Amino acid sequence: MKPPVTTGDIIELTVTGQSHTGDGVGKYEGFTVFVPLALTGERIRAKITKVKKTYAHGRMLEILEPAPARTEPACPVFERCGGCQLQHVSYEEQLRIKRQQVIDSFQRIGGWEEPVPVLPVIGMQDPWAYRNKAQVPFGLRGGELVAGFYAAGTHTIVDMDTCGIQHPDNDQAVREVKRLAKEWGISPYDEKNHRGVLRHVMVRTGFATGEMMVVLVTNGKRLPHREMLVTELRKALPRMKSLVQNINDRRTNVILGRKNRLLWGEPVIRDRIGSVTYVISPQSFFQVNPVQTRVLYDQVRRYARLTGREIVMDVYCGAGTIGLYLADGAAWVYGVESVAEAVEDARRNAQINGIEHVTFVAGKAEEVMPKWREQGIRPDVIVVDPPRKGCDPVLLDTVVDMHPKRLVYVSCNPATLARDARYLRERGFETREVQPVDMFPHTSHVECVAWMEPVGKTLDGNK
Repeated sequence: MKPPVTTGDIIELTVTGQSHTGDGVGKYEGFTVFVPLALTGERIRAKITKVKKTYAHGRMLEILEPAPARTEPACPVFERCGGCQLQHVSYEEQLRIKRQQVIDSFQRIGGWEEPVPVLPVIGMQDPWAYRNKAQVPFGLRGGELVAGFYAAGTHTIVDMDTCGIQHPDNDQAVREVKRLAKEWGISPYDEKNHRGVLRHVMVRTGFATGEMMVVLVTNGKRLPHREMLVTELRKALPRMKSLVQNINDRRTNVILGRKNRLLWGEPVIRDRIGSVTYVISPQSFFQVNPVQTRVLYDQVRRYARLTGREIVMDVYCGAGTIGLYLADGAAWVYGVESVAEAVEDARRNAQINGIEHVTFVAGKAEEVMPKWREQGIRPDVIVVDPPRKGCDPVLLDTVVDMHPKRLVYVSCNPATLARDARYLRERGFETREVQPVDMFPHTSHVECVAWMEPVGKTLDGNK
């Protein structure tokens, strides 16, 4: 069947839903059309920009009938910057959209006929200035140095000095580096020609401690005015505890290189979630919203139902953040992570907190966990916190073979959560409840904690 639209057509459309990226979705003569910035319930006029076999993309030209939830974005560059997708929506509606995204994923991808209990999203009291990490690219435009976030779907930098979802200290640090680079002629990176010095500035701020780390990512070892940079940034940023040069001379979209050079201060900063202190290095994984991280981890603890007697396995444990947070309620915590540097961070975090009843191992979980089983280790609770792509089926089979009483799945992608929940359901695990948590207000992303348990037949197949 030939699509009823072609590129350049101008159409009128009623928006009936939101996509997982936050775009408005509607039907034109039965054909699906995605339109950024459009909201459910709106009547709009749009220009078709791309046509595929089963859907099209459009650009909104006019709102004919606005939705009651539409609001004025707080950020002046919202429509150009790719950092946020939902600033034009009331926060209450953002939470409704995100919950619906989770429900839709379980129905369409998970194949649930009876709806999985998906609780209302836990939002923030103040959904602004929540990010503890900024990664800001530097570049040239019209011969002038610019720094900001990329426009959606491009590597075009939207120049800006403040971001409403960043901690103010992060913004200040980026502004100071930008000012000094302009004054002293430190060249920004040109990714087309692989020339220039300053690629990115990364800033990490500890919400509980106030400690700040500034990382200057450079295209090679050369850093002009290095000593002057140290002096001036120390004056301008009194909370800065660590100033690092990260060397990345590869042609790559990966932000950080493998080598760090400490320019001043300590090589790490510290932050706390609840009563647990975590050490953070330039490459450490640490949730970017510490306020909601505590909410998320408390939900993991609630679903784990710890009494102090349980053996807990933390899979994809990273720097041990979840496992250490649960340790005071467990008899022992085992963590496994494929990135060796993250495991070193986890061990160091355990040490500085005086937590001794933990074991962290570097390796693939599907290889490490069977060895633990051979050693007679039987987990009562397994927690998995995979990347966006979700869990490998081999890992899920390994989890099932460990026969835990409870499985807690932490997910940053409802689609892969629903896919993996379906796989686990076919192997005897039922999803009891899902609690979404808004870790990233004003974006289309939503984090989930899912509580799963074996049901029906026992895992060995007996009644």
